[in-house]
Amino acid sequence: MAEHEHVRVAVIGSGFGGLGAAVRLRREGITDFVVLERAGSVGGTWRDNSYPGCACDVPSHLYSFSFAPNPDWPRTFSGQRHIRAYLEHVTDLFGLRPHIRFDSEVKLMTWDEDNLWWTIETTRGTLRADVVVSATGPLSDPKVPEIPGLDSFPGKVFHSARWDHDYDLRGKRVAMVGTGASAIQIVPAIQPQAGRLTLFQRTPPWVMPRMDRAISGAERWLHRRLPVTAQARRGLLWGIRELQVQAFTKRPDELGLVEQLAKRNMARAIKDPALRAKLTPDYRIGCKRILLSSEYYPALARPNVDVVASGLAEIRGSTLVAADGTEAEVDAIVFGTGFHVTDMPIAERVARADGTTLAETWKNGMRALRGASAAGFPNFMTVIGPNTGLGNSSMILMIESQLNYLADYLRQLDVLGGRTALDARPAAVDAWNERVQERMKRTVWNTGGCTSWYLDPSGRNTTIWPGTTTEFRRATRRVDLAEYEVIRKPAPVASRKSEALA
Repeated sequence: MAEHEHVRVAVIGSGFGGLGAAVRLRREGITDFVVLERAGSVGGTWRDNSYPGCACDVPSHLYSFSFAPNPDWPRTFSGQRHIRAYLEHVTDLFGLRPHIRFDSEVKLMTWDEDNLWWTIETTRGTLRADVVVSATGPLSDPKVPEIPGLDSFPGKVFHSARWDHDYDLRGKRVAMVGTGASAIQIVPAIQPQAGRLTLFQRTPPWVMPRMDRAISGAERWLHRRLPVTAQARRGLLWGIRELQVQAFTKRPDELGLVEQLAKRNMARAIKDPALRAKLTPDYRIGCKRILLSSEYYPALARPNVDVVASGLAEIRGSTLVAADGTEAEVDAIVFGTGFHVTDMPIAERVARADGTTLAETWKNGMRALRGASAAGFPNFMTVIGPNTGLGNSSMILMIESQLNYLADYLRQLDVLGGRTALDARPAAVDAWNERVQERMKRTVWNTGGCTSWYLDPSGRNTTIWPGTTTEFRRATRRVDLAEYEVIRKPAPVASRKSEALA
């Protein structure tokens, strides 16, 4: 990276959000941009999460870009390897590699209010950009809880998103901490290898069967020869999920029937009443993300698995102690404890001209206009920002909506001309967030009786979008300049005098 390189747009991250932004820039005719990636390859969370059993819980044909359909998905729910390969394919298909700066972690970016650009310090040098698009994603930085005694544990410790493939689990006593989307895939994958597997469960999840199957050669042939069939398949998957949204957002009581189906799913595999009681949630289904697995419960019923219905509280040497006093001797600890979602680390590295960081601005909760623009941070946009997450559908749909907003944002800057910046008005940000939070009040995520990673420390849901993907697409179709302050760089004094004389 050349020192003081200047580009029109800098994109941070090369997962679905970052690559999608890069493709959209190319399609808008913008080639003066870079993608800053801290790792040595593209893929984002699908590069970092390579744990055994890693797969997506959204159907393959819906978990892909509309502008880059893949007729050759091998399964209805794709595994990590195939999703990562798809992102590599998208990178090459749209000629993105010349724009990507690998091993270029952003250390700090500061707004220059005199020149109306961002100065970005990375591990490979400094550059400037008129517009910054942060696409680091909420599932990029693992969260490991502060457990007393963890530093002195003599065995192996790693997070699910930083899997140590060199460590052999065969015959080992393994502790799995957490019962989220990663854990329910890891447990059945490692259970046959482990000598003993102890699951520390703070809160049991609701688990539905994962109706996964191989996609036949005939289906793939048909999707290649008649792309409209793949489009129809995607449309059907999307439509079903759009219809489900009402139950999550307006009528949570209707989810009771789904709970009964989930309990029957558990009863088929878990015959022990005591274990079944441990695994039965006490909150409304959907309050936390509904997990999909057909192997999780059968694995928990195996004789070499123990379920501790309490969170990990302390570590004494090789002994793990749960909050209820249960102890387990282990050789390795795997944390499936999620990510920094409501406190995204990138926010600590984004600073206004006066040094105030985005993290400081968001200390009482993340908030951004239409999930993209934070007040006080001109020409800075977030993909998968506050309140853009989904509880039942594909995030790719939300990403593409935000890319529409990004494209119009850049068009508005072009129309305004000169060196110009747009800064979201605080009143507009407040109005947007008040509407979102008002709608959030009756959703299952706020009323379901659980504590989830959707909520920030104050209990405010800053993660989920309380509506359909169609509503969000409408809300992000165009940039409303009335919601922004237009900042222009004054013309040089000599130029102004010349204009006055003319």
